[in-house]
Amino acid sequence: MVEDTTELWFAIALTIIFFVMAIATFSFIRISGKHIEREMKKEGKLPPGWDSTMGLRYGFYAITIVRNSIAPMSFVDDEAVLRHARKKDRYLALFLVISSIALMIVGGLVYFLYVP
Repeated sequence: MVEDTTELWFAIALTIIFFVMAIATFSFIRISGKHIEREMKKEGKLPPGWDSTMGLRYGFYAITIVRNSIAPMSFVDDEAVLRHARKKDRYLALFLVISSIALMIVGGLVYFLYVP
């Protein structure tokens, strides 16, 4: 039988949060990210040139939507992102940001408590 320890509970929590974040990331990219980029393409605006393959711009889209303000300097076009964001995009962005923060917190706790 498996012993019930805090390490086990942290491992379970970390695994669950990881899969929740993976679902949040996939959902945001497929639903919100593609919609925003399709609407920006209609305006003649291209995705950022620095992010041709990795997809880091989707995280910046989510942060921009959650922040709901135009930054003076940004990696993405904040004005266009906020203009094209729908209500469900805001929920998905919030879900992505919260799940990312939860993963970082639990991962940091596991690292500082159990890694020698």
